[in-house]
Amino acid sequence: MEKNYNIETIALHGGQSIDATKSRAVPVYRTSSYVFDSAQHGADLFALKQKGYIYTRIMNPTQEVLEERVAMLEGGRAALALASGTSAIFYAIINVCKAGDEFISASNLYGGTHTMFDAILPQFGITCNMVPFNDYGAYEKAVTEKTRAIFIESIGNPALGVPDFERVAAIAQKYHLPLIVDNTFATPYHFRPIEYGAHVVVHSLTKWLGGHGTAIGGIVVDAGTFDWTDTKFALYNEPDAGYHGMRFAHDLGESNPLAFIMRMRLVALRNLGAAISPDNAWIFLQGVETFPLRMQRHSENALKVAQFLEKHKNVAWVKYPGLEGDSSCKIASKYFTKGYGGMVVFGIKGGYDAAVRFINSVKLFSHLANVGDAKSLVLHPASTSHSQLSDKQQHQAGITPDLIRLSVGIEHSDDIIAALQEALE
Repeated sequence: MEKNYNIETIALHGGQSIDATKSRAVPVYRTSSYVFDSAQHGADLFALKQKGYIYTRIMNPTQEVLEERVAMLEGGRAALALASGTSAIFYAIINVCKAGDEFISASNLYGGTHTMFDAILPQFGITCNMVPFNDYGAYEKAVTEKTRAIFIESIGNPALGVPDFERVAAIAQKYHLPLIVDNTFATPYHFRPIEYGAHVVVHSLTKWLGGHGTAIGGIVVDAGTFDWTDTKFALYNEPDAGYHGMRFAHDLGESNPLAFIMRMRLVALRNLGAAISPDNAWIFLQGVETFPLRMQRHSENALKVAQFLEKHKNVAWVKYPGLEGDSSCKIASKYFTKGYGGMVVFGIKGGYDAAVRFINSVKLFSHLANVGDAKSLVLHPASTSHSQLSDKQQHQAGITPDLIRLSVGIEHSDDIIAALQEALE
């Protein structure tokens, strides 16, 4: 399929070739393994001398369509689908960093990512230096001879801060570091990080790309633009003891544009096993087909909700990148061309106690720990999704006791606003 199709067309057709059965829908290949033609065929597959399927933990035809489709949506060269968005982030980091290495991250992160970076990766000897997402001097000051990557979210979770991507990318380029962007909140409908200098893009497929709260999954997209032959990236230049001494930046062909994603599949996924199931891959393909339509509606509804909340007497403050006067509006308007996403956060007058009363009384919104569903969702992050963070860490991430997070769905906007009005009153 041509890659210059519009995003709506790619979402429906990308990555699929009609197979011998002539099935229009992508089939679900429910198999653990695949038959080898001969002993030599099996040996050649394992030695990477021949392409083909070996075991569904490593790859599966249904998964392959999903990977190619999302890679096309993001403007990347290849992708790897995984069991969750969290495993996608973990694999992206350990595919660059080894014990003794460091990386830089913006501090306005999803709570699980923050805990991974702050408490879990250090157990493996990998250090994360966190900086404010919009303090570009701090990014540069944090670079050391041990730094191996920069990580940011396109729209911070939950405080919705938007960084200046070109400025962060310029720092990554200056020090020859891969820029990894979690694009879950923006989705490729609103923003494609690779076009602004990102080298790796990660998603929780569970959110807007899937869009219906029916499966857990993640994906990593490789732009194929980073030069891994720089000797400071030991994982790509030193022989890999677990893969016949292969040097991934040198032994996969002349230019090795996909060394990153191939190493992730052959080392991290093959040996650690955070594999997506064929059924979940198929479920996400159904969501991807309609996600551009849903994102348009999510964004339209979220803007209306933010404008409503901004004027309500019981609301102390509102954050939404599309609101004029929002601290991220100018930067978001520079990069986002089709809206500003489906997330709105606000503080209710009366602080924590009022926030609890609001959540316990609001109708239509489902109270749960997810975002990106077609249905409207509500959460109090300080006591749930980000409760692992200390008070200081919550403050650094922009999380206050009164903050209420809304994932605005695709119901009729009048019904959404009426539910909010009733709960606020």
